[in-house]
Amino acid sequence: MSVTDTEAAGTAPGSVADAAPAVLTPRLRLVLVLLLATQFMLAVDFAILNVALPVIGGDLGFPLAHLQWIATAFALCAAGFTLLFGRVADLFGRRRLFLGGLVVLSAASLVGGLARNPEMLIAARVFQGLATAAVTPAALSLMTTSFPEGPLRQKALGLNGALMSSGFTTGAVLGGVLTDLLSWRWAFFINVPVALAVLLVAPTVIRESRPDERPTLDLPGAISVTLGLLAVIFGLTQAGEKGWTSATTLVSLAAGVVLLLVFYAVESKVSAPLVPLGVLRKRSVAWGNVAGLIAFLTECSLVFPLTLYLQDVLGFSALTAGLSFGVLGLGTVTGGITAPKIIGKTGSKRTLIVGGILQTVFTAALLGLGADRSWMWLMLAASFLGGVGNMLVIVGFMVTATTGLPDHEQGLATGLATMTQQVGITMGTPIMSAVVTAAMTGTAVPAMLGGLKVAIGVNAALVLLGLLTSALFLHSDRAPTR
Repeated sequence: MSVTDTEAAGTAPGSVADAAPAVLTPRLRLVLVLLLATQFMLAVDFAILNVALPVIGGDLGFPLAHLQWIATAFALCAAGFTLLFGRVADLFGRRRLFLGGLVVLSAASLVGGLARNPEMLIAARVFQGLATAAVTPAALSLMTTSFPEGPLRQKALGLNGALMSSGFTTGAVLGGVLTDLLSWRWAFFINVPVALAVLLVAPTVIRESRPDERPTLDLPGAISVTLGLLAVIFGLTQAGEKGWTSATTLVSLAAGVVLLLVFYAVESKVSAPLVPLGVLRKRSVAWGNVAGLIAFLTECSLVFPLTLYLQDVLGFSALTAGLSFGVLGLGTVTGGITAPKIIGKTGSKRTLIVGGILQTVFTAALLGLGADRSWMWLMLAASFLGGVGNMLVIVGFMVTATTGLPDHEQGLATGLATMTQQVGITMGTPIMSAVVTAAMTGTAVPAMLGGLKVAIGVNAALVLLGLLTSALFLHSDRAPTR
């Protein structure tokens, strides 16, 4: 561990790991608040414009066919550049990238709120996505290097996971409220004061963290993995819009796979790889990220069929449907608060398994939904308990995928974890949309409900797959003793 890494962890240079603080000091508490506030804001950004898309299209003259690019431009950059920026944070300074990304986010949000035409708005969304790709892994790696392995880090990651997951739900509700009461422009403007407040305080309490020696950045690896991820994510978004058999979808996905294979080949030969293959061969990293990918894919995408169920089957308004997902958000917050205690007593693998069982059982329970409003109790109860289970998996994944690595690789580990999160969020809804479209045999309520249940069944099967991979391939870990 370098001197700067050690100082970032709150210990004196040369001290042993056991000397790391076992309780939150006032400075660490403020660091945690700043990082959590930033992560929550970024999570809100993923969903805050969804409800406002039709209004934005009418105000700025977006063609209906191009309206989805408001979300796609953000998602492409947020997911495609995350791994690259995670490594850049390791090489050039995590705090530096964190603060620089917040500056870009503030400027892009201001431009988006002031946009007068589609081109200006799309450009703002691109830079918001790039800022998210920089800030998210930097903030997460600052968190893992500021808090030592054990109860403090587990608590920090638990709160982080809970706030991020509830941020997606909050974004949907907040977007509708701001659009109805003020203007869709406030969905952009709201970022500016939050980011400026963090920028004002963070330099005085968050210490820089970077290696003493700065290795050469692996440009061939960075280019191939970034282009590969962009192609895969673009292909997934096109699948949701044009179908899985469209030429655009198939060509994009094939190109993405080829570029990712090129990336793997590059990493096996270069002297300073972007992602050392030895890290990917660690079971905790590889299978932990598989569990995380499935967790984010399933719970975020489950909102899609449930939204259709609430509005098209039960006839609720969009605002009522959005508010109903507050119960899911409450479940994720409960799971995030509970997860560190369970990890502390049983270890992260058992927490992943317990969470996977809960999420599988209560996602499958949604197959019992009926066509009248008397079934709302089942949707709300299953959403809450499934949300608890999902957050146990997410926090377990974050702890598993970032444990046992030296501080100089934490940016890489958190970059991988963040990329897993962004890709899971991005690919989930297109998959569920394609399943619903293929399974529906008509527009009548029974046919629609049947199609939605097929999508829910696929979702539950994916959760079960994640549970089995964690149970079979992750090593058992003992609960921390300190």
